Amino acid sequence: FFITAGYHRYFAHRSFKTGRVMQFIFAFGGATAAQKGVLWWSGNHRHHHRHSDDDEDLHSPKHGIWWSHFGWILSSRSKPTPMHLIKDFAKYPEIRFIDKYYLLPPTVLGLFCFAVGGWSGLWIGFGLSTVLAYHGTFLVNSFTHIWGRRRFVTSDTSRNSMIIALVTMGEGWHNNHHHYQRSCRQGFYWWEIDLTFYILTVMSWFGLVWDLHRPTERALTEGRIKDGHFDVGMFDAYWAKASQKMLEAQVNASRRMREAHLNAEAYAEAKRKALDEFVESTKDRAREVAAKSDELIESTKQTAEDVARLAKGPAGVAD
Repeated sequence: FFITAGYHRYFAHRSFKTGRVMQFIFAFGGATAAQKGVLWWSGNHRHHHRHSDDDEDLHSPKHGIWWSHFGWILSSRSKPTPMHLIKDFAKYPEIRFIDKYYLLPPTVLGLFCFAVGGWSGLWIGFGLSTVLAYHGTFLVNSFTHIWGRRRFVTSDTSRNSMIIALVTMGEGWHNNHHHYQRSCRQGFYWWEIDLTFYILTVMSWFGLVWDLHRPTERALTEGRIKDGHFDVGMFDAYWAKASQKMLEAQVNASRRMREAHLNAEAYAEAKRKALDEFVESTKDRAREVAAKSDELIESTKQTAEDVARLAKGPAGVAD
């Protein structure tokens, strides 16, 4: 809840108001989830909305689903805190303190769980819950830009998913959220369950939070895909995918042509060598035949001379 209501809907989007004490509680509570500092988290989320699904988006699925789900947070690109995007909250010293010492709140929570439940309390109450909270956040970054339904035209590929909304306390209505980021209520209709908004509504009854922004009538009706509006976000995504496929096809065709050229050169070289070997072999054979012919001629001459001498021999005796 402190991630969905605090880090996301309050610090990243200012979709409701609260007092300074409650603001600190939201920051401290969100930090117990071990998802780094509040200024880092909300600043990077604002950056995501500025560059959703373009090349600068830190966790767009266009870079790969596992990158968008988990890999991005391990990258050096995600390390800096974009302070220029979160100046409105960076002015509070207590918020800067929590952001700087973001490991303090999860350490306190871990020690509390250990004190209450021992090792099982630590592993389940802190360890397992932290892992699940992480993957809840990661699901929104990755899966809700790949699977689900789109109600509104946006410049990205955000989708609505009831399943993810149920496991993330309402964060799965991601297309709604990207369409109208100002809304504290991300489940725009009564059947779109949004537990975070329900809890904030109850808190507003006690004056802990107020001015909860809801989707305007214009937001509910403007840009609906079923009304025939051109879905530029999906067009851009499909165009980028098609362009990538064409580029891959060009690279593959160029590679095959290069391989064919090299194979043709190798074949021609092999044939040339074979022809050279055949010519040399023919020359050698011709030289052998010539040599044998010379030997045969010499042998024939010698035989003729011998015959001539024999023919003269008896005649000389007769004289």
